[in-house]
Amino acid sequence: MSSLSDPLILELDSVRYSYEKNKAFINDLSFKVGVGEFIGLLGANGSGKSTIMKLASGILKPISGTVSLWGKELRTFNNRDRAKLISYLPQTFDITVPFTVKELVNMGLYPYDIPPAMSADEALDVVGLAGKADAHLTDLSGGERRRTFIAMTLVQGAGLLLLDEPLANLDIKYQIELVRLLKKLRQTRNIAVVMALHDINIALQFDTVMLIKDGNLIGTGVPKAVLTRDMLKRAFDVNMEVRQFEGGGTYVSYEENFPS
Repeated sequence: MSSLSDPLILELDSVRYSYEKNKAFINDLSFKVGVGEFIGLLGANGSGKSTIMKLASGILKPISGTVSLWGKELRTFNNRDRAKLISYLPQTFDITVPFTVKELVNMGLYPYDIPPAMSADEALDVVGLAGKADAHLTDLSGGERRRTFIAMTLVQGAGLLLLDEPLANLDIKYQIELVRLLKKLRQTRNIAVVMALHDINIALQFDTVMLIKDGNLIGTGVPKAVLTRDMLKRAFDVNMEVRQFEGGGTYVSYEENFPS
């Protein structure tokens, strides 16, 4: 989470949201995101991760509380100005459209009358797709499609990426590639990343983990402090724990759920 020394990008303060009248799904949610932070939003399916991401991006409006972007209420930004500062990638994309990779990446220019610093070719080089500029989206692998959308956000130039389950339905190889890419962007361009996910092993790669249960934030901090046996049981209703290899490194054990 944001420290006192980090310039603050995003803040949710006492946010509530309801899909049903008189029944709050997100209740009194508060958190902050600073420049260059790498945050994993972790929880079971249906826990509220996607709703939180949509509230943070301005797609959904809270019934109470405030969402602020660079100290200004998010609802006061027009779509183009907001897109210059924050980029949201949903869980699913319509990849049946007949666009080439470069055509899609250039859609990141939408907010601008004068193009920002990074060109589509430069963005494709960053994500390792320089040789695929003229390929059609439908001809790409799942990992390549995800990287294409990441390239579009680089052209967009936003300093905060909100990614809703970008690893869903990807092979392990492409999951690893995407997380490595996001870490690289954070290190080289100081881009803040908030990613919704439900894979605990991947969550261990983040600097900060926010653990969600039934629309509530039940734990926030470094993975080692948050992903304890008790907290994981509370969030996922399964017995598991984070263990450490003898030579260093950590992993999640589910062993006791499969007695011999």
